[in-house]
Amino acid sequence: MAAHLIREIEEKDDKELEKLIRDCLIEFGADHEGTAWEDEMLGKLSFVYGKEKERYWIALDERGEILAGAGIGGLQGVEGVCELQKMYCRKDARGSGVSHQLMDRALDFASEYYQMCYLETLENMTAARRFYEKYGFERIYHSLGDTGHDSCDVRYLLDLNKRKEL
Repeated sequence: MAAHLIREIEEKDDKELEKLIRDCLIEFGADHEGTAWEDEMLGKLSFVYGKEKERYWIALDERGEILAGAGIGGLQGVEGVCELQKMYCRKDARGSGVSHQLMDRALDFASEYYQMCYLETLENMTAARRFYEKYGFERIYHSLGDTGHDSCDVRYLLDLNKRKEL
């Protein structure tokens, strides 16, 4: 597994990252209301993250192009729980290990501030769901907090304390 450059998002990354996310959403038929497609700040993620307890990282290839991204943000209305947010990977980078590097970075950060990590995804994102399960995320059958993504039909929760024990 090649090591990719992972760094926090900067304003100069916003438009390229928005395109990557929208391309993934189109690929999986999620380019509609009730998904990240409708997020008002999708093209301005550098302004959303960077507060205490919230971060967004991107992975770059050797040309400096964005391969993938992932964020951790607080889950509104649920104390001690964060959300893995907007984890997307370019199609040609899947299987390269870049998602593992991002997930490790995100969960290490999350473990510093939160006890649990929540995420929402879609049933047809089969490979992504397997990936989350490898990290110990367990499927739950109710939503937590108010994410605004009511079209996401699969939810997961990870006990970050158990992850620390591994």
